[in-house]
Amino acid sequence: MTEALALARRWVVDYFNRQDSAAARAFCAPDYTLCIGDVVLAGRDDAWLPAVEVQMRNFPGMGMTVHQTLAGDDWAAVWFSEHGASKGKAAVWSGVGIYRSDGAVLTGCVAQEDYFTRRRQLKSGVCDPVDRPAPAPWDTEKLPSNPEAETTVLGWLNESWPLPGDIPCDDDHITGVPLEFEVTGAEVGALHSSGDHVAFNLRQRGHYLRGLPEVADGPTEETLDVNGLVRVVDGRVVSGRVIRDRMGLWSRLRAAA
Repeated sequence: MTEALALARRWVVDYFNRQDSAAARAFCAPDYTLCIGDVVLAGRDDAWLPAVEVQMRNFPGMGMTVHQTLAGDDWAAVWFSEHGASKGKAAVWSGVGIYRSDGAVLTGCVAQEDYFTRRRQLKSGVCDPVDRPAPAPWDTEKLPSNPEAETTVLGWLNESWPLPGDIPCDDDHITGVPLEFEVTGAEVGALHSSGDHVAFNLRQRGHYLRGLPEVADGPTEETLDVNGLVRVVDGRVVSGRVIRDRMGLWSRLRAAA
């Protein structure tokens, strides 16, 4: 296990699933920064921990299930689901986080969580199932980087949504209503590979077309923040999980209406 993955394990097991802020202070740097869509929580004690504590108060029994991890020397990627109940209504929402380490502590994370699907479940009162947990998420080995796989993923992400292939994105596979977004360009925030798996964070530019409730169809010039953890075989993205900041997109479209 790399040091970064070991620290990510402590983040999940010691901090999040125990809801123990004191534990987080032992392995997260004082200037730990979380970037999630348009939101930047800079500072462990003044910004990040207080924000998560609000969520933990709203979901008192909230926990996290890990579905897949990737390991690098100074980074670790985690596909996870958070789940819990608020005011008697349960929900499960997935995310992909890419953690950074200086070798001793975690220094930050760039993540996406599907808050939009959480909103849908709390509104309907019907909870989605939790995806299958990884049998041994903390035993993932660090493999050599794969520039060809990274190039394939970047090409794939420069196509428009819905993308070709059967890769679960947000809750499209549950609702049957895909987000349609014309991509004209992208800015990479993080891109890491380990063997044939690639973890990424990027901001796509383009035009919202349709797929979100309570907002008018486009085309509307917008951006879309995307995280994912996917596998590449023979030059094609064949499996994985993608989470997009639909909540941020929806909020901006609503505000502009």
